[in-house]
Amino acid sequence: MIEVVLNDRLGKKVRVKCNDDDTIGDLKKMVAAQTGTRADKIRIQKWYTVYKDHITLKDYEIHDGMGLELYYN
Repeated sequence: MIEVVLNDRLGKKVRVKCNDDDTIGDLKKMVAAQTGTRADKIRIQKWYTVYKDHITLKDYEIHDGMGLELYYN
């Protein structure tokens, strides 16, 4: 079980606990449940790399305590 911190740069930080074999799409659903935003309107990225929904957190080498950027489309 890992904890990922997502910052939307508008003052909101979301902490999500998930498994490293979850996909980015699963992470988006968990973030959507906490923020009240629809999962298809969320974009997760790190620097200029936009993460795709079907790839797992382990494949992107996302570890415990890692910070990601949260954007609303």
